[in-house]
Parts: sequence; structure tokens; C-alpha cells
Amino acid sequence: MATAFADEESIAVPAIISKKKQLLSSSLKRTSEWILSQDIPSDLTVHVGDATLNLHKLPLISKSGYIHKLISKPTTDSKIKTIDIKSIPGGIEGFEFASKFCYGVDFEITIENVALLRCVAEFLEMTEEYAADNLITRTEFFLQEVALTQITSAITVLHKSETLLPAAERVKLISRCIDSIAYMTCKDQQLSRSPLNDANRNSSGFNPKPIVDWWADELTVLRIDIFQRVLVAMKARGFKEQAFGPLVMLYAQKSLRSLDIYGRAKKKIDPKQEHEKRIILETIVSLLPRERNSMSVSFLSMLLRASIYLDTTVACRLDLEKRMALQLGQAVLDDLLIPSFSEDEVFDVDTVKRILTNYIEHEGDGSRLDYATDDDLISLPPTDAAQVGRLMESYLAEIATDPNLNIEKFIGLGELVPEQARFNEDGMYRAIDIYLKAHPTLGDVDRKRVCRLMDCQKLSREACAHAAQNDRLPAQTVVQVLYSEQQRLRDSSMYSASFMGGDSPSGARYQSQSTNEVSRLQRENDELKMELFKMKMKMKESSGPLVYRETQASSTNAPRSADKPPLPKKSFINSVSKTLGKINLFLRSDSVGTTKTRAKPPKDRRHSIS
Repeated sequence: MATAFADEESIAVPAIISKKKQLLSSSLKRTSEWILSQDIPSDLTVHVGDATLNLHKLPLISKSGYIHKLISKPTTDSKIKTIDIKSIPGGIEGFEFASKFCYGVDFEITIENVALLRCVAEFLEMTEEYAADNLITRTEFFLQEVALTQITSAITVLHKSETLLPAAERVKLISRCIDSIAYMTCKDQQLSRSPLNDANRNSSGFNPKPIVDWWADELTVLRIDIFQRVLVAMKARGFKEQAFGPLVMLYAQKSLRSLDIYGRAKKKIDPKQEHEKRIILETIVSLLPRERNSMSVSFLSMLLRASIYLDTTVACRLDLEKRMALQLGQAVLDDLLIPSFSEDEVFDVDTVKRILTNYIEHEGDGSRLDYATDDDLISLPPTDAAQVGRLMESYLAEIATDPNLNIEKFIGLGELVPEQARFNEDGMYRAIDIYLKAHPTLGDVDRKRVCRLMDCQKLSREACAHAAQNDRLPAQTVVQVLYSEQQRLRDSSMYSASFMGGDSPSGARYQSQSTNEVSRLQRENDELKMELFKMKMKMKESSGPLVYRETQASSTNAPRSADKPPLPKKSFINSVSKTLGKINLFLRSDSVGTTKTRAKPPKDRRHSIS
């Protein structure tokens, strides 16, 4: 019985205390209203930063433990007390909200000011110990029931808390907002995913393009360090990593839009702003999903341009270059036209060379796995080599117009283009022709080095016809082009002759077609004959050893031709072959010349004629 009575008494005591606090709070509210209505002189001076406020002690000490402790200190002046409040969250604005609450002035708590009120209430110690339903209690109720129940409102509170650090961290407002956002975004992602789409994705193995969620734009207002913490919390809650791509892309586009990364000259910006942009970019790169194709090549190219512009760390740039290399088959020419931001050269050729090198390394080892994630390993598909070859030939043609482009860089990049990635050499010939046109002062040796980049045997007939009349090419290259075309025509004639004849109707039709083809080839042979004759005359004038060889060959054959009767007219093929045999110094053939006193030329490279 005594125990039961004691329990009832212990329950009744807090209720009595709470009731007394409510009565005291009501009384203080009436007192504050009376003070305001009677215009009673102030007895307290408060300095907050540069502002000075004349207030009354009673309303403030009735609800603020911090002010109560300051006023309780002994002083020589008993009438007017002066206190100095430093480092209060929000400055004068936060203290004005707190003083209004102490005086009983009504104001609305919103998602815009609840973070400020919560931090100020914690700083001024406005707890239930001093007044019932104090400011801390009210702000906590608003946070739990209103602000942290929706994604947009939680993001707004988090954004407002960024200016209240470290006070917002002490009351755990930052972490609570981040946890609420992570929980609600993951829940929203789970609700928005259709079971039918999941079944189709699992059966086909195809990942559909992620859609930017309706709340993604709200996250872009956050500071980069807070944004990073939000993404980490979302991932911990189960948010799919491949869905981070649109979020990171949207944040990067908004935070880096002020940079002129597409211009050829680097503009001066404020050092502080440049440092902030650099931190943002490096953090964004670290947040990129590791899954291949989660980001577009154009977006990676934009980040790489910004990385060069802001001079980020080497690790950041190499990471972006490697990512671009994995998706080089999806790139277009504009993605590779990265400005050098220097006066020496227009384009950053070294960066593109490293990207191509990474691509070749991964392409050469198809079994090697590129990026490892927590769930799977991704390998490089081997189906885009031809597209990469055409892309690099277009890039070479574009950068060839730069008059300041070093020949070593042009040749070095051209030699990296895989041979199996080039269906023919027309693209490489076009790039070489543009480079020779843009650099007319190149010597013969340099022009020969540039021309070694192409294989004349893989040129199309149109390219051969153009090269045969191109004065910018070295004479040896032109002869090699003509010889390659002649060999092609000879092979075509032999192939056509092997199928001529036959009693079947199809054989007769093919014979008629082959006859027309041979006639057309004969006309082309006549044209080539004239070109060879012109080249021979030109080389006689410019090359002494060639004249000597031809003179010696003609003097050797003279007696024999004089003793024998004239032979019937020779075919064009035999005539051209014998003519080319006389100038074998410039051909790939390994045959020895008729003059025994001259040394045998060494074997050349596959695509070299010098």
C-alpha cells in the first residue's frame, strides 16, 4: 500500500511541475505584453556583432538559460546591465527571432527559418528547464512533423543549414536531414520502378537510360561536400549507383556553367572562385559511377575540358581520360577537339593521344576487365575498332590545319591508329594532304616521314587519281601510288581473263561484262601511262642517278635491239612493268637494279617508300 502511494506521488510531482511551468509561462507572456504596451524603459543593453539592442531582462532570462547566466554575473552597475553575445548562429537576425519569442511576439515557423531557429535556440539554451513549450521544443516538433517528411522541404532545411555550420552539426541537423533525404529518395525509386520493366531488363540484359527524378534539381543547390554526403547516404540506403549519373551530370552542369571551356583562350577568374570550382570538379569525378556507359562521352569530354581549364590533379585527368577511352567508339569529332588553352597549339593533342593509347591497350587484351564494381566486372566490347579508326582519321584531318602543330605529334598520333581499324587509307591520305598544305615549308625528308603514315596499296581509285596529280606529295610517293594502282589493274585484268569463255548462259553474260571491264581498264591504263611518262620526265630532271641508270640500261639494250627485227607492239602492262623496273629505286620490290656498281636498297617498312 505504501508502495502504491509512493508511485502515485512520483507521478503527480512532474505533472504539478509542468502545470506550474505552464502557469509561469503564461504569466511571463502577460508580463511581456504589458512591458511592450506600457513602454517601460529598458534595463538591458545587448551587443550582437555590430548591432546594439535595448531590451528588458525579465522576458529574456525567463526563457534563455544563456542570457540568465550572463546577467547573473556580478557587476558594478545595478541599474543597466550590458551583455555582449558573440558567435550566435545567424547573427543579429537569429537573435531578433529569439528575442521576439521571449517577448511573446507571434511569428511563423517555416522551412525557411526553422534551421536558424533551432540553432539559435540551442545556443541560447532555450530549453524546457526555463519555460514550458520553449523554442527548442517547438522547432523540434516542426522538424519532425513537417520539414523532414518531404524531400523538397528536407533539402531546403539542409541548404539553409549550410550557413549555420558548425552549430547545425552540433544539433545534428545536417545528419538528420541527409538521412531523411536518403530514406525518402530510395523509397521513391522503389515505388517508381515498374516490375514489368525490371523483368524486361533482366531478360534482355539491357539497362534502360535512367530518368532524372523530379527532386534531382533540388539537390543542385547544395554545397559539394554536403551533396557528396547525400549521395553516400543514398547508396548506403540501397539507391542504385547507375542512377547517380543524371544527378551528378545535373549538378556539374549547374556548378561549372560559368567556365568558358570551349574557347581557345583561358580567361582569368578570381583565384578563390577557381579553387572552389577545382574542388567541385574533383569531387564530381570521384562520384561518377564506375559502370560503363553510365555517363555519355560528351559529358566526360566536358569534364575533361574543365579539368584542363582548372588545372586539376593528374589523377583526376587520367581518370577522365580512361573513362573516355572505354567509350571511344561512341565519341564524335567534337568530343575530341579539346582546346589546349595555350598560344602554342590550338588543340590538346597529347590528351587525345593518351586516350587512344588507353583504348588500344584495352582493345588489345579483350579478356582483360576494365572497371570493377561491387556487383560485376565490365569488359571492353571489341566491335568499335572501325568507328574509332574513322574518328581518329577525322581528328587528324581537323588538327592538321593548325600551322603550329608539331610534326612529331602529328606522326606520333597517326602511327597509333590501329591498322585493322582502317578499311582504306583515304581518310589518312586526306589528313596528310591537309597537313602538307598547311605546312608548305616542310622539307623533303619531313614530307616523306608524313607520307609513311599511309599504305598506298589501300587507297581507293579516286584517292589514287588525286594523289597522282598532287604536287604536295614527294615524287617517290606518287610513283608508289601509280605502281600500286597498276598492280591492282593487272590483278583485275587477270581475274577477269580467268573467267572469260564458257558455254553456259551465265558464263556468256559474265564474258560480256568482263569484256566491258577490260575495255574500261585499258582506258585507265592509257591515262596511267601518260602519268608515268610525265613522272619519269620530271624525275630525270631532278635526279642524276636515275638518268645514269636509264642511260646505262638503254646502252646495254641498244645492240640487241639493232640485231633483231622489230617486235610486234607490246601490251601496256608489259610496257609499264618494264618502265617501273627501270626506276625500282623508288618501289617496294626487292629486285636488284641493272647497274651492279650501286648498292641494293634496304627493305623498307610496310608503308614506306624511302
